[in-house]
Amino acid sequence: MKAIQIKQTGGPEILEYVDLPIPEPKPNEAVVKIAAAGVNFIDVYQREGRYKLPLPFIAGQEGAGVVIAVGADVKSVKSGDRVAFCGVQGSYAEYAAVPADRLVPIPKGVNDREAAAAILQGMTAHYLVYDSFPLKHGQTALIHAAAGGVGLLLVQMAYNIGARVIGTVSTEEKARLAREAGADEIIFYTQTDFEAETKRLTAGNGVDVVYDSVGKTTFERGLNVLRPRGMMVLFGGSSGAVAPFDPIILSQKGSLFLTRPTLIHYIITRDELLARADAVLGMIADRKLKLRIEHVYKLSDAQQAHRDLEGRKTTGKVLLIP
Repeated sequence: MKAIQIKQTGGPEILEYVDLPIPEPKPNEAVVKIAAAGVNFIDVYQREGRYKLPLPFIAGQEGAGVVIAVGADVKSVKSGDRVAFCGVQGSYAEYAAVPADRLVPIPKGVNDREAAAAILQGMTAHYLVYDSFPLKHGQTALIHAAAGGVGLLLVQMAYNIGARVIGTVSTEEKARLAREAGADEIIFYTQTDFEAETKRLTAGNGVDVVYDSVGKTTFERGLNVLRPRGMMVLFGGSSGAVAPFDPIILSQKGSLFLTRPTLIHYIITRDELLARADAVLGMIADRKLKLRIEHVYKLSDAQQAHRDLEGRKTTGKVLLIP
């Protein structure tokens, strides 16, 4: 099978398009023929070595397709089932062996590309607004990178809850997308100091929560726009890692809360995984959540997909098609 393998960490150029054997399922696994694989910033962090994995490894943690074989102990899925998964290494490939308890069924009304586009980023947006900081009607959220893959889903979910959404973007096109998703106000971070503008938009009161996937360039100023006892939800670092800091800063800025969550801890049990996946895929099937899939690459073009993602040339979801 064809796959994208990482033998050493570094830039996009180290993503190698190679031939590997089709995996055989272990007793608890199912082999999935991948129809589409999602590209996410966690893939970039692993490629760079920021998140360390034993070398070599197949890139990618999100995919959808059809089961072609199951291990001896597997009862939850069977050959022919349409399934999606995330948080399991190896989706940048034509086939992947996945623990069966990490596979979720794809419902009618959702196609493979939609499932691959939504399973990781959709569940991420879901836990952010429903669990990390349970956003409520009437509250105000600042969402960085509001036209990105997670950003557009976050904006839609926050809008559906009835929250006020302030989104940061870099271009007029991204602003249009964020507004269509439900953002109430837009800040062009390339033209305006988002800290000053957020304070103006909130009459100096600050926001209830900041959802920050950018990290290094936004984190410190993000703390400054929170209301007393507000929460910083730092769930990514597309601009780089946040520097270490003294937690007393949180008390000085208003007894703030800080969390650095990751999806895997919000889908620990199979029941929780299924409930969250069902909620997200159900929103898509019911057209309450709209996906934007405009950046689709061949598997062999994984290097370019990473370059475009890192260069902020993409909006919505990025997919690789084997």
